[in-house]
Amino acid sequence: MQLIILDRDGVINEDSDEFIKSPTEWVPIRGSMEAIARLHRAGWRVVVATNQSGIARNLFDLDMLARIHETMHRRVIESGGLIDAVFFCPHGPDDACSCRKPLPGLFHDIAARLQIDLQGVPAIGDSLRDIQAARAAGAAPMLVKTGKGFGTVSHPDFDPQVPVFDDLYGAVNQLLDN
Repeated sequence: MQLIILDRDGVINEDSDEFIKSPTEWVPIRGSMEAIARLHRAGWRVVVATNQSGIARNLFDLDMLARIHETMHRRVIESGGLIDAVFFCPHGPDDACSCRKPLPGLFHDIAARLQIDLQGVPAIGDSLRDIQAARAAGAAPMLVKTGKGFGTVSHPDFDPQVPVFDDLYGAVNQLLDN
């Protein structure tokens, strides 16, 4: 079974500068549910790695985050897919933790818990920090132009060798059709 790591906001669901603070604010990006379903049918394990600093900022609590993720899981299942696990960093940018992307702590946690080497594992994100965390953990970063992705492509630190796709659906099609 193959593994793929996905960022949440901006990859699976619409991102918001105001944060996703409730299940009603969690809106899937067009095609993302179908992409995850396609991965599931092809035998892939889908894991989410997401920064959730809204917790540290007291915008929502762990119970609300669990409700948001229940909504995400339900919508994915209704589409015929499955998310095997969600790993999240609850810390803020100034908390000096090792799990907040761009640091690779979430990825190392995934590797340890799943007892897997992340070398070459596709990791799809929409921001430079997603790319940096994946690369630091040995995963194979991919960028989507949804969320912050369109701006990330023009960032001076963006590596033009990282594959870029319009959205998660396009990235998954490329992975599965090759």
